[in-house]
Amino acid sequence: MMKYLVILFFMIPLLNNFWLMMHVYMMISFIFVYMSYSYDFLTLSSSLLGVDMISYSLIGLSFFIIFLMMMASLNIYKNNDKTAYFSFVLLALMLTLFLTFSSLNMFLFYLSFESSLIPTLLLIFGWGYQPERISAGYYLLFYTLFASLPLLLGIFYINSVINSLDFWLISLNGNYNIYIYLSMLMAFLFKMPIPFFHFWLPKAHVEAPISGSMILAAILLKMGGYGLIRVFMFLGDFSIKFNYIWISLSLWGALIVSFLCLFQVDIKSIIAYSSVAHMSLVICGIMSYSIYGFIGSLIMMIGHGFCSSALFCLANIIYERSHSRSLFINKGYLLSMPNLSLFWFLLCSNNMSSPPSLNLLGEIYLINSIISWDYMTFIFLGMLSFMSCCYSVYLFSMTQHGYLYSGMTSFGMTSMREYLLILFHLVPLNFMILKFDSFSLFL
Repeated sequence: MMKYLVILFFMIPLLNNFWLMMHVYMMISFIFVYMSYSYDFLTLSSSLLGVDMISYSLIGLSFFIIFLMMMASLNIYKNNDKTAYFSFVLLALMLTLFLTFSSLNMFLFYLSFESSLIPTLLLIFGWGYQPERISAGYYLLFYTLFASLPLLLGIFYINSVINSLDFWLISLNGNYNIYIYLSMLMAFLFKMPIPFFHFWLPKAHVEAPISGSMILAAILLKMGGYGLIRVFMFLGDFSIKFNYIWISLSLWGALIVSFLCLFQVDIKSIIAYSSVAHMSLVICGIMSYSIYGFIGSLIMMIGHGFCSSALFCLANIIYERSHSRSLFINKGYLLSMPNLSLFWFLLCSNNMSSPPSLNLLGEIYLINSIISWDYMTFIFLGMLSFMSCCYSVYLFSMTQHGYLYSGMTSFGMTSMREYLLILFHLVPLNFMILKFDSFSLFL
């Protein structure tokens, strides 16, 4: 494990070489995925860092998405738009993500969890598109910080009670109360985000550059789910009596957010709101406190990471040509970019959990766990599945059908890099289902 940290530190001299950085990330991601056999046990690299199956999955996803982010951000390299600075921000972000997912000490986890905010803010402020990115960054910062301070106080309380912050040693032995419970959960629920506290997410997505949208959708939302699974190792027994609040809130909120998707006229906004709906299912799965719920939430997080990130890439490919994200202007791409329409179709299908995507497998597990918790939730789950189909078809039909915008004067061809970028998302999303038995090994 330490070798990956060392590699990240030794990448600092490469900051001026954009292509070399990108290829090193690609190599690390494949080396990490194929050479780290940390499946059904905890692999320690020191007393503070270690990896089990859930950490392994999310760190592998982080390395791969950072590589794809650099691949998607070619315009920054072409325009020489602070390229070395951009590479440094991505390196800092990767370091914080690596520490977040591999730390065993709760305080180190908190530090790296919060410090991942800084590179994300720099991405939005430095390379975002509209002046509104300043207010979007503030929303992201203050929503997250508002819920994070109680988490810090909760960590201090745990340390004072049991004199240890190791995730695997924490046992509060009846020293629970509602304040500790809320302080442990709220930071992660805001991060995921839970509906009704999700307003920062669509705003941040719309104003962020493509790299910011990809990392937000693919990794940063998953940090909330990862944190919830970790704190439920010692909060589980106490939380069973309160979990109905979060499940009810998530199911009801996800349904409202799904309806909201159909009212959006911004392509990125639709994808961002659909992320909120998918993450609500993950929250329900974790809160059901069942084996199926935990396995399903991990699979759904990884599947959604690939699918949502790829949809943002497709939206960006259109944006680079039309310089607009509006559905009224971006129409008729079936005529002008027919090859890309296949990718649009596949990813919109995967977004509504079509086979053989990881999203489908995750939803099967999650729906099982939520209906086992209470069979009356089938009404909400049925409507949610239907609505996810509605907004995915809406997104596909609005962008691909209709007449091309007459004001569009020139139209660049789709490059091999862009095809590869989408393919690198699609292949793991649809083929990792063949190895689905591995995802249960962290339990």
